[in-house]
Order: sequence, then C-alpha cells, then structure tokens
Amino acid sequence: MTCASCAARIEKRLNRMPGVSASVNYATEKAVVRIDDVPANANESRADAAALIAEVERTGYTATVPAPPVPETDEPATDPELASLRQRLIGAAVLSVPVILLAMIPALQFTYWQWASLALASPVVVWAAWPFHRATAINLRHGAVTMDTLVSMGVSAAYLWSLYALFFGGAGMPGMTHGFTWIAQPGEAGNTIYLEVAAGVTTFLLLGRYLEVRAKRRASQAVRALLEVGAKDAALLRGGAEVRVPVAQLRVGDEFVVRPGERIATDGVVVSGTSAVDTSTITGESVPVEVSEGDAVVGATVNVGGRLVVRATRVGEQTQLAQMARLVEQAQAGKAEVQRLADRVAGVFVPIVIVIAVGTLVTWLLLGGGTALALTAAIAVLIIACPCALGLATPTALLVGSGRGAQLGILIKGPQILESTRRVDTVVLDKTGTVTEGRMTLVDVLPVPGEDAAEVLRLAGAVES
Repeated sequence: MTCASCAARIEKRLNRMPGVSASVNYATEKAVVRIDDVPANANESRADAAALIAEVERTGYTATVPAPPVPETDEPATDPELASLRQRLIGAAVLSVPVILLAMIPALQFTYWQWASLALASPVVVWAAWPFHRATAINLRHGAVTMDTLVSMGVSAAYLWSLYALFFGGAGMPGMTHGFTWIAQPGEAGNTIYLEVAAGVTTFLLLGRYLEVRAKRRASQAVRALLEVGAKDAALLRGGAEVRVPVAQLRVGDEFVVRPGERIATDGVVVSGTSAVDTSTITGESVPVEVSEGDAVVGATVNVGGRLVVRATRVGEQTQLAQMARLVEQAQAGKAEVQRLADRVAGVFVPIVIVIAVGTLVTWLLLGGGTALALTAAIAVLIIACPCALGLATPTALLVGSGRGAQLGILIKGPQILESTRRVDTVVLDKTGTVTEGRMTLVDVLPVPGEDAAEVLRLAGAVES
C-alpha cells in the first residue's frame, strides 16, 4: 500500500466477502479480519485465509498471514524499502536543487541552461518518481485511482509540457530566460517550462514518504523490543543433566534451571527451590516477590535469590510476554474515529480531485487565460490535493504514539483509547514504581533534642548492616 486510499479500497473489498468484517490500517500495513463462524447465507462457504489473500490480490495488492513478532536481533540489518527510498531521495535532492536554482534565479541562466535542466530533471521524474508511477499503473489496471495517481499525473503533466515547450515551442531557443513569477502570464505557454515543479515536487514527496516509512519502522520496533527483554536460552534438565538450548525449543512440561541473576526463560511453576523474583519488567512492581515450590513464575522476570527449577506451563506465543507484544500490535492495528473519517474521505477524494483539475483546465481555457495559466492551475490542483494531514499523518502519529508508549512501559489498548485521552482530567495509578522510583531514600534526619544527627545516622547504619 502506498496511501490511505489503498487501505480504504482493500478494506471495502474484504468487507464485501460473506461473513467478513475487516479493518485495514495503512500505517501498520496490517488487516484485522473477523470471520463469522456460520455465514448468514447457508449457500455461502466460510471464508479462510487463502480466500482473503486471493481477494486482496484481485484488488491489485499482495498479502500474507503475519508471522509472530521476533526479537530485534533477529531482524535484517537493512530495510529494503527504506534503503530504496533513501537512495531515490538523495538522488532526487542532488539533481533537483540546481534545477530549482536555475529556474528561479535568472542570473544563473546561461545560454543552454534549459537543456541542462532537462538532463538533470529527467532522472528525477523517471527514476526517483518511479514508485508513484508504478503504483498508479497497477491501480489503473484494476480500475482504481489513489493519491499516487494525483502525484504521478501532476509530475508527468509538468514534465511533458516542458518537453513540448522545449522541442516545439520557444523554450528551447538559445538565450531563453525564465524569470521567477508568482502567476503565469497569458501568451507564454510555448516559452514556459515546469521542470523545477516536476523535480521539486517529486523530491518533497519522496522526503515525506521516507520520513513516514522510517517512523513506521521505528514504531514497530516497540513490539520487538518487548520480546528482547526475554531470555535467549535456558538450562534444560535432561536425565538429571543441564543442557543449554534456545528458548524456542522449550515445550510445555520441560523443566529448566534458573540461577541467581538469570531471566526465567518462559512461564512456569516452581518445582524446587526458593528465591525472590524481580517482576518489574512485567508488572512494574519494584519489590521482588518471594517464590517457592508450587508458585507460578512469569517468563522474562529475573531471579535475584536462590537456584530454582521451573516446569514450563506456557511457551512461545502463549507466554505473558508474547501476549503483551500482541496487545501492542493489536493497539497499533486499530483505528481511531478520526482515522476512519480519513479513510472515508480518501475513498472518494481522488476521483473528485481529478474532476476538479480537469474542470480547472477547461475553465481557464474557456476564459481565455491561455494554456500556461490553465496548465499551471490544473497541475497545482493535482499536486497540493493529497490530504496528508488525515490520510497519512493521523495513522502514523497513532502508530508512533503507541510504540513510544510501549518503550516507556505504557501499554495502550487501542488508538481509540489514545484519542480519548484528550478528555481525561483524572488519572488513577495503582502500582508503586509507575510514577515513582520504588526505592526509599533518606530526605532528612530529625533527632530528638539533645541528640546529634550524625550520630543517629551512624547508629542506624550499624543496625542496618
């Protein structure tokens, strides 16, 4: 998906399937689908994952069943999409700056400056803007238009008109100058080029797309960071001997040893031993909890006392830590009310903008404003129309907010909860360590009359030791 209207199209198609209720989140690039156990129509079969994926592919996109989240260390070092966007952005910026300067500063315009601008702008329009053109072509094959369509049409129109003016108009003549004006003048159509518009708009939109994708990737790291606090391996008991194995190989019923200072590998029950367990990573409780034979323990907590033997009761995706990570994912995949409004707007916005742009072009021509004025106005409508504040910024802000909360130990149960906090005037906290450090500190010593404060401290320290 490349814009909010893509998510709206996929969601609409999925919701047309019998017994399916879907919510597609553009920011997380995930769909939450609920399927009725019994279809409303007895003649219809119950949808499954394969049918859902096939429906998404018929819409012009691809889909897979999501894999369980993995720790950060298991993630690839580079993100191909982010790396590609970075390359295109750097290339576009390097080439666009001289094009914009040449177009806006007449003193820099040498004899054949316009042809140099064409040579610099062409890679930007063709290569750097390729993601927009490609998305437009794919969607048009499926009879759909998206926000990328607006970008591609605007950039292409500016570039193609510049080619016409250079090869068939007077813009290609030696010594042609191109002064900077806020409003195009009638009668200048054949002498006006818009290469700086095509290159500049492409660069700025690539910058926005790059920042958006980077924010999404960083926010998704919150889930992997949660899993990172867990143990990597465990001392499994086999025939009375300890064998170090990865945590992923543990099964329900396996017994493993946890020494002082080690993290408990997975949820389980203490078989033997007594100790104190630091559960602050899971519960926020700052005081270690005493455990002994028969007590339940949670994976990723730290054994701070004696040796324990634990029998695994939940492993993998069933552990409390994995459920916390899943809670963050579900919160990020949900939609706030303002985001649902943005999706509804995106579904009809692009066709309306295209109609308005064509109407603008025709109106200027009929009013005698000239081709340059008409084209400038139509391109401006296409370029500035993308409703980024709602369609892109809203889901990205909610995603980053919930991800940052997870990094700070705050699990937000859904974007609608985050959105409703603007009406909150009272917060009730039930755990020591939430807004305090959970460690007692000495603030002052108030001795009784006749006693020395330093001596009282010395005696208190002696008793404590």
